[in-house]
Amino acid sequence: MIYKARARQASYGAPIGILLLDAFTPFIPGDVANASSYRYPVRFQTVEGFTVKRALSRDPTVFAGLLAAAEELVRQGVRAVTGDCGFMGIHQRSLARRLDVPVFLSSLMQIPFITNIIAEGEKIGVITADSRCIDDQLLKAVGGGTAENLEIKGLEETENFRMAVLEESGVLDSEEIEKEVVFAAKRMIAKEPRVRAILLECSCLPPYGAAVQEAVMLPVFDYITMIDYIYSAVVKRRHSGIM
Repeated sequence: MIYKARARQASYGAPIGILLLDAFTPFIPGDVANASSYRYPVRFQTVEGFTVKRALSRDPTVFAGLLAAAEELVRQGVRAVTGDCGFMGIHQRSLARRLDVPVFLSSLMQIPFITNIIAEGEKIGVITADSRCIDDQLLKAVGGGTAENLEIKGLEETENFRMAVLEESGVLDSEEIEKEVVFAAKRMIAKEPRVRAILLECSCLPPYGAAVQEAVMLPVFDYITMIDYIYSAVVKRRHSGIM
């Protein structure tokens, strides 16, 4: 086989490009921003100046930096581009129009899929970093329709998650955050028993997905389930076996 080098590409073999917020948070295993969360190579690119605060406020001026970072990932050979904040989804269509590879910025893009695997009248429980940020504008941007079939629970009033992720204290107590996330899931199910699947919106929440599932015994979707799915589409494997 003959291989050809690509101009300005520093390394090869990382099919998934991940755009990172300019944040000061420990990214533990399972977090979107931790390379050991994946069974395949990924490439990270920080969007300088795209802070948590600007993500929550939907600052439109971040788009130029987001585009530049995404274009750099494409130059480095990635086959698809994702993000590490569900609220990046407000830029989904704008970025997708400008890149030649698939773009899937927000974990909320899984809502239509989940809607179609549960019965009519049942609901999706969304556990999010900040419930105030999920509205019809964001849901429309990611193709998620409206909030009619969603039960949304935010973590903005918790102690440990809020300090570590929203206020960027630089310290993260994973055991305490797991308790907060599981409590949120249990409380959600108690309030709305029609919830038949859970979606963890925030990129910091996949480490707690197993604990949530053990607590409520429902399918749990998160950023990693979405990234794994897209990886399986852009890097197909040949099958072997016996007949």
